[in-house]
Amino acid sequence: MKISTKGIYALEIAADLAMHSDPGHLESLKNIAERRKLSEKYLERIVKALKTAGIVSSVRGAQGGYCLAKDPEQLTVREVLEAVEGELVPVECLTKGSSCGIDCSLCPTKDTWGMLWDVMVSVADGVTVSEIVRVAAKRG
Repeated sequence: MKISTKGIYALEIAADLAMHSDPGHLESLKNIAERRKLSEKYLERIVKALKTAGIVSSVRGAQGGYCLAKDPEQLTVREVLEAVEGELVPVECLTKGSSCGIDCSLCPTKDTWGMLWDVMVSVADGVTVSEIVRVAAKRG
């Protein structure tokens, strides 16, 4: 399973907002893009998905900007990634019907994919945006 740049940047946006904004102080995408050295245009598309998922809120206007709509202590990596990537499952047959042509009951690799999925979910659900920020702060 490969996380796309959308997923990578979505986590960057969430972490940046956790560090630089709150409901009383909104942050502009321009500032986030400058700090992270990312394309503001690309971030606009990503933040739209984060907004739709209820992760980010925004206010328009001169004093407008963005902040997290969820407490960073409660916001998990999985929530952020799934908002922009969709379901993170490594192979479809773990959550939906199989389209690979192999009978799932005879598949020699399904259990391995399931174990990989369990580890991915455990980590993605177990790490919050606040923890990402704390680790980044320790690095300086």
